[in-house]
Amino acid sequence: MTDLNASSPPTLRRNLGLVQATALNMIDMVGIGPFVTLPLVMGFMGPYFLLAWLVGAGLSIVDGLIWSELGAAYPEAGGSYRFLKLAYGEHKWGRLMSFLYVWQTLVQAPLVVASGAIGFAQYFGYLVPLTQWWQPKLVSGGVVLSLIALLYRRIEAIGRLGVMLWLGVLGLMGWLIVGGVTYATHPVAWLPAGGFSALPGVLLSAAMGQAAVKTIYSYLGYYNVCHLGAEVRDPQRLIPRSILLSILGIMTLYLLLNWSVGSVIPWQEAMHSKFIVSTFVERLYGATAAKVATGLVLWVAFASLFAVLLGYSRIPYAAAADGEFLPIFAKVHPTKQFPHVSLLILGGIGFVFSLLFKLSEVISAILAMRILVQFVGQAVGLLLLRRRLGAAQLPFRMPLYPAPVLIAITVWLLIFWSTGLQFMASGLVVIAFGVLAFLLWSRSRRQWPF
Repeated sequence: MTDLNASSPPTLRRNLGLVQATALNMIDMVGIGPFVTLPLVMGFMGPYFLLAWLVGAGLSIVDGLIWSELGAAYPEAGGSYRFLKLAYGEHKWGRLMSFLYVWQTLVQAPLVVASGAIGFAQYFGYLVPLTQWWQPKLVSGGVVLSLIALLYRRIEAIGRLGVMLWLGVLGLMGWLIVGGVTYATHPVAWLPAGGFSALPGVLLSAAMGQAAVKTIYSYLGYYNVCHLGAEVRDPQRLIPRSILLSILGIMTLYLLLNWSVGSVIPWQEAMHSKFIVSTFVERLYGATAAKVATGLVLWVAFASLFAVLLGYSRIPYAAAADGEFLPIFAKVHPTKQFPHVSLLILGGIGFVFSLLFKLSEVISAILAMRILVQFVGQAVGLLLLRRRLGAAQLPFRMPLYPAPVLIAITVWLLIFWSTGLQFMASGLVVIAFGVLAFLLWSRSRRQWPF
């Protein structure tokens, strides 16, 4: 008698719990971001740098409500791919929007991986001077290859590894915060001179726009659990909780970290530091402790990239499994049951990008490329879904709807403008080529609009 199970294709496994999902979200969010952008934000904002981190947290919260509502309603692999397709219509415009999202993922996901790897190499230079031009590239490329090797395993093993990496993140942040609380010597301003009446001028300034690009980059990742929706237990409850816990936890850590550094090292000095965490710990505890702290920063950076590449590898897989992208991305490992081809391709492109680009270029390019299709497109899509289907059947409904959605759209468009004309143009070019690729793909398959 034939074993029916033997002929069925391998599928993803729902084995991630709340702790594992939240840990993967938080290590995705922290990464190298706050440690390399902290001096940049101080340079833009001067003594009011904490306000930029509050703006980033505020946008994350309102946007997180959008992700929570969509993620709980459609807990499947691919996150935004499924959300956009369902919101705009599965057979017409939804095909285009979801294709554009997967298309840009092939570029921006490796850019995210490359940014973390380049930042890793920058901090590694504190421990081992990298004087030759090729040495930082050797380090960043080696990081990406190590990530691919570690992710080549079952999801439950990855969940356990993610929790272990998360503990390293919490340990480093806790150490830095305690140091600032214990040795604070400089006051840090939470409000501009003039108090609340001066806030609108600061919040709407060009400097805030530039600083917010950096802080929002550091918050990205609170939605990672949505990419893993098909591998989460009880997703209708777990996904919103994981997103909210991740944002609140990281917001608290970022604000305390920035306050701690600013209370020990004046912002005028900190804004020029390439190794701000190492400098901070060296000033408090000496050179040996600074090397230990640098090692922990590298741990955190590696942990974040681990979660990033894990989540993004599920996006082309979901589209290909749905018949809307190149079939090769739909392949699942026959024994380990994860999308190994998607992982290898995105990791390979990330390896190449890590050898080609500079960190400052990558950060702005990442945001400019994602905002219109993913963040703004998804927010508008939720409005369309609510109007078409109503909210009665939604497992999670955001408070004060539609205010959070409208706020998110407005702020995302302002952030897009703040990236600058060069990066705005690059994002639009990627979209244009994506539209062309979609038309060629649809014509070859004789699907809408042909």
